[in-house]
Amino acid sequence: MNYTLHYRIVLLFLLFSSGISAQSSLQKKEILQELNSVVPGKGRVMVYEDESISQVLGRPMAPPRTVYTNAEGTVQYYKMRGFKIQAFSGNNQRTSKDEASHKQSLINSSFPEHETVVLFDSPFWRLRVGNFQTREEAQAVMTELRRTFPSFGKEMYIVVDEVKIPVN
Repeated sequence: MNYTLHYRIVLLFLLFSSGISAQSSLQKKEILQELNSVVPGKGRVMVYEDESISQVLGRPMAPPRTVYTNAEGTVQYYKMRGFKIQAFSGNNQRTSKDEASHKQSLINSSFPEHETVVLFDSPFWRLRVGNFQTREEAQAVMTELRRTFPSFGKEMYIVVDEVKIPVN
C-alpha cells in the first residue's frame, strides 16, 4: 500500500473520530499547518488535502432544527428530548381527569411561567409541568413545586419527554 495513501486514511480517521469535522475551517487549517510544519530532529509529515475533503471538514454535520411557532404566532421554539416534571398520574376513571385539571390550575396560578399539560394515555391521566433541557433545571423547579404544594409533592418526579425550547 502506498504510504501517502495510508497516511491520508489515518489522518481522515483521526480527524473524524476526534470531532474535528465540526470545528471551524480556521481551526482545521491550523491543524494542517501544524502537521505540515518542519520540526528539527523529527520526521517530516506532508498532508495533502483533497478538495472533496476540504468541503466536508468544518461543516456542521447535524441537520438544521425545525422551528415551530405557537398558535398565536408569538413564540418560536425547537422540539427536542428533554425533561418535564410529572406532577400527577392517576387511573381512576371517575376522578383522575378532574384531579389533573384541578392541580393544573393550581400550578398555573403559582407558576405561570411553566407550561402545564394534561395527558390521557389509557388508562392514565397525567399532569406534566415545564420544558427543561437538563435534569438539574427540572430538579430546581420540582423543589419549588414541592415547597409550594406539599400535599401532592411526594408523587412528583422527573420524566424524559419531548420539550419545547424557545428560540433565542
